[in-house]
Amino acid sequence: MLGTMMNYPLTLTSILERASKLFGAVEVVSALPDRRVSRSNYASVATRARKLGAAFAKAGLGRGDRVGSLMWNNVWHLEAYFGVPASGCVLHTLNPRLHPDELAYIVNHGGDRMLLVDDVLLPVYERFRDKVRLERIIVVPTTGNPVPGPYESYDDFLNEADDREFPRLDENEAAVMCYTSGTTGAPKGVVYSHRALVLHAMAIALPDCFSLAQADTVLPVVPMFHANGWGLPAASIMVGAGQVLPGPNLDPASLLDLLDREKVTLAAGVPTVWLGVVDLLERCPGRWRLNPKLLVGVGGAALPESLIVAFDRLGIAVRHAWGMTELTPVGSASVPKASMSDWPAADLVALRAKQGTPLPFVEVRGVEGGREVPWDGQTMAELQVRGPWVAASYHNPPANCESWTDDGWFRTGDVVTIDPEGYIKITDRSKDLIKSGGEWISSVDLENALLGHPAVREAAVVAIAHPRWGERPLAAVVLKEACCATPAELREHLAARFSSWQLPDAIVFVPEIPHTSVGKLRKSSLREMFAGWDWDRAEGTRLP
Repeated sequence: MLGTMMNYPLTLTSILERASKLFGAVEVVSALPDRRVSRSNYASVATRARKLGAAFAKAGLGRGDRVGSLMWNNVWHLEAYFGVPASGCVLHTLNPRLHPDELAYIVNHGGDRMLLVDDVLLPVYERFRDKVRLERIIVVPTTGNPVPGPYESYDDFLNEADDREFPRLDENEAAVMCYTSGTTGAPKGVVYSHRALVLHAMAIALPDCFSLAQADTVLPVVPMFHANGWGLPAASIMVGAGQVLPGPNLDPASLLDLLDREKVTLAAGVPTVWLGVVDLLERCPGRWRLNPKLLVGVGGAALPESLIVAFDRLGIAVRHAWGMTELTPVGSASVPKASMSDWPAADLVALRAKQGTPLPFVEVRGVEGGREVPWDGQTMAELQVRGPWVAASYHNPPANCESWTDDGWFRTGDVVTIDPEGYIKITDRSKDLIKSGGEWISSVDLENALLGHPAVREAAVVAIAHPRWGERPLAAVVLKEACCATPAELREHLAARFSSWQLPDAIVFVPEIPHTSVGKLRKSSLREMFAGWDWDRAEGTRLP
């Protein structure tokens, strides 16, 4: 016997219209470039999103046409997040931190026809405008200054159209496009369907992920131009939670001011952001009064155990999540099971530092040598995933793309162990594992342990060619201000957790570690910097 359920499409339109009717007065706070804030609400966002969609239709854009956005986290970007895809077009978010040539490649490869751009980001656009073919440039006046010619004002563009209903969409139509960070090879485009975005929003709102409810106020530090803003804009609107959008000022003091003033209950970002926030909180006790219900979500890179301990010491809840652009992007979250309530504190911290268990409908497996490995917490293998919001291909994929298996699993490139309880632990990216004398060494584990030393602000470990062992680990370390340490001290700190053959053979102090445009360690730059390292060279010297 077959079910006879209503065929109701899962689209962003339904999420937005529900919020407009039920949560119209809920605030959307935007931090402006000059650190003032503007305040809107979901009723206004819905009205302006409808007008935005109508304006694109009037401009000649149709179903599937790409609209680029070169914007920070603000209410105008939120309007585009819904107005563009709900009109049948596809929003293509662009990362302003990329090189102009890379941005030009992404715009052209994605086939963007028009561009929405914050006025403060016009200089970024102008560095690649001669290399792209865009029909119209719509400028959002975030500073309140007049829009310079020959560009068009966002408000004028909006006022060209009426507030009218969105067209009826198929849930499998394309809605949003994001490009991978391109740390290896050219960036690759991932296209999210409406259905994928809605299901992903429902999953990350669950208690064992980001635990979102209507009473919450959400501050997504993660940029809306990267990996779908971790799905938080859509999930927040779905449940009616308020949003605090931080704009371009992401320094620790500015973020703490927003967290304090708006009484935020959920904030999410990469570890480098939270390392700076924790450092400032510890140096300035009592300056900020944060919401006692605040939950900090951390992803984009491994969460160091030392950062978990620091948050616990400050009385702030922290939760580790893992994902990739190809996963819309969240695939797992680390929450201890009820049966683990009596575990020793140190064991719980180690568990919380793992990438966690897969979200509902996300399937995972570890594969090595063409075979699935056991969930024993010891056997390392490549993580493969599949699910309803996991991409099945790239947009115009490169030739000979091998990112998917013949039976439909996505090859993540992450090397993991999975324990008997189903908790995933990423030991490294496949390209970052260190193979020394035939044995594997995890750079991620060494980095996280180094961050547990009180003098270390940041650390990265890379494989460097060695005449005897093939590869040996070299650690680049940034010390905290006014702190000192020696290589011998750091090795002694590591020796409590690692065998002697796993310890870095060289520890070099550097003023800073290069990062990607989204805050991840750029290990390729470090490998280039230390290529040809003389293993007899004196270590510990600060590099200029």
